[in-house]
Amino acid sequence: LPIPILFAIAFAIALFVNFPHPKEQQERILSHANSFVMVSTLVFAAGIFTGVFTETKMMDAMANTIVSLTPEWLGSHLPLVVAITSLPLSFVFSPDAYYFGILPVISHTAANFGVDPVEIGRAALLGHSTTGFPLSPLVPATFILIGLVEVDFGEHQKFLFKWAFGTTIVMTITAILTNAISF
Repeated sequence: LPIPILFAIAFAIALFVNFPHPKEQQERILSHANSFVMVSTLVFAAGIFTGVFTETKMMDAMANTIVSLTPEWLGSHLPLVVAITSLPLSFVFSPDAYYFGILPVISHTAANFGVDPVEIGRAALLGHSTTGFPLSPLVPATFILIGLVEVDFGEHQKFLFKWAFGTTIVMTITAILTNAISF
């Protein structure tokens, strides 16, 4: 079966097993309705945003501009640049826009500088997946999690940034020392 149908079936079973009375089921659903509506809205908005950027070729133009600004001497250091810039770019672009719009262009450009495109992928994961996703306002899962623990999103960002950014720096240094990305 398709995953959405399996999820709906599993949800119904879990709801019935954990909350056998309809009133309890309704309370549980309503307690999470606010997060669901907010996340659904974010997902649709991100989809529209990404669709507009992709179909109008604005994403390609933006990525090409970033690439055209890369000086020739910096080309061989693109994995390090991507590792460091993936953090701020995660606040500007949704994960889909970053991974499907920007990264392929940077990866292709890196190949022209003699850099293995796999290194660009590894470098992107260093900052984007450690600091970017948990702090980005463009990731719906973050809103669900902070909603469940009743934490203010701004407070979450302020607290987590130093730890996540430090982790990204340590991981980037480790990736360079182990030759996972070139310097």
